[in-house]
Amino acid sequence: MSIKSIVNQLVKKHGTNDPFKIAKNMGILIVFEPLGNALGYYSKHFRVPIIHINQDADKTSQFFICGHELGHAIQHPDTNTSFLKKHTLFSTDKLEIEANTFAVELLLPDDLFLEQNNYSCFTIYDAIKEKGVPVELLSLKNVDGKKI
Repeated sequence: MSIKSIVNQLVKKHGTNDPFKIAKNMGILIVFEPLGNALGYYSKHFRVPIIHINQDADKTSQFFICGHELGHAIQHPDTNTSFLKKHTLFSTDKLEIEANTFAVELLLPDDLFLEQNNYSCFTIYDAIKEKGVPVELLSLKNVDGKKI
């Protein structure tokens, strides 16, 4: 099953694309803590899934971080992930690419791109800024089978 399909099923089931609400609904604990240079990571402790988010990251970035780590929780539930750092956002590691793709598909639904092409002054760049998605990850977005 594709990442986009997983995301679409999740959004439909939970009625939202907010990673914080989805995580809460799934019983995933979210912890805000000082992580220094790290943005966040996912772990499982005594069968309790936990998303760790750097409390010092800005709110918009925390949204993306949560989406990324939720991607790990759903796609790699039994793998404790390494720290997500600013310089590792663009990792070539398969698990990190999958988590980034999950976050991009979750936070930037297709209809956002289709609507913005019609009557709105809201641009793709407005969307990624609002959702905390790094512009460099926009290439992971797939709309109607095509990369942006």
